[in-house]
Amino acid sequence: MKANVIRKKSTNDETNKAVKVAVAKGDGIGPEIMDATLRILEAAGANIEPEYIEVGEQVYLSGNSAGITQDTWEIINRNKIILKAPITTPQGKGYKSLNVTMRKSLGLFANVRPVSALHPYVETNFPNMDVVVIRENEEDLYAGIEHQQTQDVVQCLKLITRPGCEKIVRYAFEYAKVYGRKKVTCMVKDNIMKLTDGLFHQVFKEIALEYPDIQNETQIIDIGAARLAANPQNYDVVVTSNLYGDIISDIVAEIAGSVGMAGSANIGTNVAMFEAIHGSAPDIAGENMANPSGLINAAVSMLAHVGQSLTADTIKNAWLATIEEGYHTADIYKEGVSKRKVSTSEFAEQVISRLGRTPEILPTSYLSKGTGTITIPKYSRKVEKKELVGVDVFIDWKGSNPQEIGQALSAIDSFKLKLKMITNRGVKVFPNGMKETYCTDHWRCRFVAQNAQIKRAEPVYEQVEFEQVVALLSKLHNEDFDIIKTENLYEFDGKRGFSLGQGE
Repeated sequence: MKANVIRKKSTNDETNKAVKVAVAKGDGIGPEIMDATLRILEAAGANIEPEYIEVGEQVYLSGNSAGITQDTWEIINRNKIILKAPITTPQGKGYKSLNVTMRKSLGLFANVRPVSALHPYVETNFPNMDVVVIRENEEDLYAGIEHQQTQDVVQCLKLITRPGCEKIVRYAFEYAKVYGRKKVTCMVKDNIMKLTDGLFHQVFKEIALEYPDIQNETQIIDIGAARLAANPQNYDVVVTSNLYGDIISDIVAEIAGSVGMAGSANIGTNVAMFEAIHGSAPDIAGENMANPSGLINAAVSMLAHVGQSLTADTIKNAWLATIEEGYHTADIYKEGVSKRKVSTSEFAEQVISRLGRTPEILPTSYLSKGTGTITIPKYSRKVEKKELVGVDVFIDWKGSNPQEIGQALSAIDSFKLKLKMITNRGVKVFPNGMKETYCTDHWRCRFVAQNAQIKRAEPVYEQVEFEQVVALLSKLHNEDFDIIKTENLYEFDGKRGFSLGQGE
């Protein structure tokens, strides 16, 4: 099967041709920390050629609601590598997040955040932590598909796909293999979301079998996040979906001592974007006091990604030595620990003066010891038999008595379909629902074939025709029921592709 190579070999810096990089200086403190970072890259001999692009606040305010121009898209698609400083998204007026737009438009499916402790120079309770959070970057609730369906109820669709799961889980194991990591932990909530998070968990189990030398484990996200916050030294690589990953990656960065120190990589099969995880901090813009460390670490990841990991190690080790020797910007400066408080530009000069040196106490960076490439096979869809076995009809009804709507729907004479149950906010309220359940104006009404065997631990459904669903909807409309949405119920290779109602 043909695969996409998304990371070059990390052991060879002998590149004859400079890597062209689309560089966005961003907003707020962005230009200051980008200038500092680029000076360090140049001094270290990074073989890159910056091509500057305009994104962010000024592009938004010029009338472009996406914050990015077509010319910039063309530069990005030509160069394939982006180094981006933080940007400002103006408040109000429907401006879309540029970060989300770029991640989705460019297929940047993997967000990679390495975080390690810098104890005792940056205060933390966990001096031995060294964690990489690998977060799915394109789907889940961050697809942003939301609707108000009734006066009382809004919904957000959680989209999890098998191709998306396979790419991110495969990337996590490949990353662990290339960089000598020993364990990959999957975090999900499939005890509740059995289909969406259940798919993520199932794919993790399947792919883990292909990496017998790497330990694997799965944890429920709530207790997993708590354990990660309490004992981060017990974790190595963590892979999870978009929302969970967004939360735990900030937890990890914060307990390491400072969100402002961490860099982030957004990896796709064709394009990769590297950035700091902090914001544009307009309140200190222009004061030459911002910490450029997050963007420096992002640039280190960028160099490793494009095959210049020896240079990446040189910069990272000089940065570690600078931190170790007490030259700190205001955000991490501490009396008795720091030697001198330095500005943004002075911090860059201190890093440059230590190029070629390694830290004496903090762990030395050995990205160049990584071997091989990260490859992601192209997705191959298995053909499954798909059968329609019913329909969930969602109805806006202002009554509060489930028996009333249940009896009315049971009396609907529709061609070979019958009401199986009604739920309200996921809880079964008809037939035989709990009287204590609070009901809002949003009713899920499940219709199945008349001869379906429903009084079983696992109901047995019969195939129905789509015309039956259309006839049912017509009947309901004629009876003045307010249909707000429908979800067809399918079985795939005989396996139920929909959740049972709570209490069903």
